Amino acid sequence: MFEFHKDKSRYFQMQYEVTKEYVIPFLEDHINLDKPLNVLEIGCAEAGVLKAFLDRGHTCTGIELHEYRVKLAEKFLAKEVAENRINFICKNIFDIDPDKDLREKFDLILLKDVIEHIHDQAKFMEELNGFLKPDGKVFFGFPPWQMPFGGHQQICKGKVLSKLPYYHLLPEGIYKSILKMGNEPDGIIDELLEIKETGISIERFEGILEKEGYTTHNKKLFLINPIYKYKFNLAPRSQFPLIKSIPGIRNFLSTCAYYLVSPENSKVLNPQI
Repeated sequence: MFEFHKDKSRYFQMQYEVTKEYVIPFLEDHINLDKPLNVLEIGCAEAGVLKAFLDRGHTCTGIELHEYRVKLAEKFLAKEVAENRINFICKNIFDIDPDKDLREKFDLILLKDVIEHIHDQAKFMEELNGFLKPDGKVFFGFPPWQMPFGGHQQICKGKVLSKLPYYHLLPEGIYKSILKMGNEPDGIIDELLEIKETGISIERFEGILEKEGYTTHNKKLFLINPIYKYKFNLAPRSQFPLIKSIPGIRNFLSTCAYYLVSPENSKVLNPQI
C-alpha cells in the first residue's frame, strides 16, 4: 500500500501543493480569483485543497462524510476555523438542503477525486445547481475509470495488488476472486467493488453534463496526473493531442481529467481537451 494514504499530514500537503500549482491556474483562465469568493468543496477530506483557496483570501466550506477526516481538517486548519474563514459539515451531500442547511450559496464548488465515488451521478449533477449562486461554476477533477489505477486498487494492503494496473476492469466476479486470493480485508474489497460500480469515464461524464444542461468552460486531460509529482516524483504531462481526440481510447491512457463547468447555456470558452 502506498504510504501517503496512511500519512494524512503528507496527503494534506500534497493536495495543497497540487491545488496551488495546477488547479488554481486551470481555474484562473475563467474565474477571477483575486476577488473574495465563497468556495465549497464536496468530499473535502482533510481540506488540503481548501487550504490553497484560504491562502488566496476566500471563504470556504467543506462537506465531508467521514467524521475522523473532518476532525483532522479542523486540526490542520485550526487557525482558519478560529477566524471563521472556514467551516465543515459532516454529512452526506444528498442529505443537505442548501436552502435550509447552508448560510449562503457558492461562487465555486470543487469536487476533486470525488465524482467517481458518488452514486446516481446524474441526480447529483441535477441537484448541484441548488448550491450555486447564479453565476457560480463547478470544478471536477477525476481519474477516468479505465485508466491504469482507475479502480483505486492502490489502497490494497498487498504490495503486488496495490501496484497492478488495469485488473479492476475484469468482470466483477473475477476481480473479487483476485482480491480474496490476495487476502485483502473485507472492508477494502467492499470499497473497491463500490468504486467499480460508481467509476466514471470521460464520455459518461460528458454525457451527464450535456443531459443536465451544463456548459463546459475549460477542460484538460493529463497523461500524468499532476498529483503524481508529489506521490511518485513524476513530472505532470498533458495528454497527447492524438490520444485525447479518440473517445474511449483516451480513458485507458489518461490518468486525470479537469473540467470547469456551470449549469447554464452560455458559450463554451477555449476547450483544451
